[in-house]
Amino acid sequence: MIAQLSGRLIEKTPTSIIIDCNGVGYELKISLYSYSLIGSNENLRIYTKLIVREDAQLLYGFMEKEEREMFTHLISVSGIGPNTALIMLSSLQTSEIANAIQTDDVRSIQSIKGIGAKTAQRIIIDLKDKMLKLNFSSENVSTSNNTTRFEALGALVSLGFDKRSAEKALDKVADADASVEKLIKGALKIL
Repeated sequence: MIAQLSGRLIEKTPTSIIIDCNGVGYELKISLYSYSLIGSNENLRIYTKLIVREDAQLLYGFMEKEEREMFTHLISVSGIGPNTALIMLSSLQTSEIANAIQTDDVRSIQSIKGIGAKTAQRIIIDLKDKMLKLNFSSENVSTSNNTTRFEALGALVSLGFDKRSAEKALDKVADADASVEKLIKGALKIL
């Protein structure tokens, strides 16, 4: 399996890129989210997922590991193929999909082109437990406050607290300038 590629960006379109890795050009299908992260960077490292079918071997590329992991989970759902999963990742960010699944938000998932009510419900049923165990959440974005919150949530979960309960406690003690330690102490008082 090809897990990542590092090389020189040769060509970039909103749906695919070509990377030259030591003289071999690899074409990868990408989401619009990954497209927005690539920029004009000539040297690139991208995470990949290889899909082998009877008639083709296709490489899908992702700028973030979390996006690749969500893609893998989505294609495990009956009725969701790689192209539909890419459309989902192009329409919503990884954290938005995870939050929609965790909160049974059928409407958000159904708002994606090609996803009907039954498919949206199947995605929620098949992936809800997996999303609750993973750190796919809106706290996973890269601002310093959210990183602090994410670290506090991780610490509380590792201490044995339920993730949902920990998130609710952190919501109650939310402070824009709080340190990880302050957030944990405040949440522990509530839990």
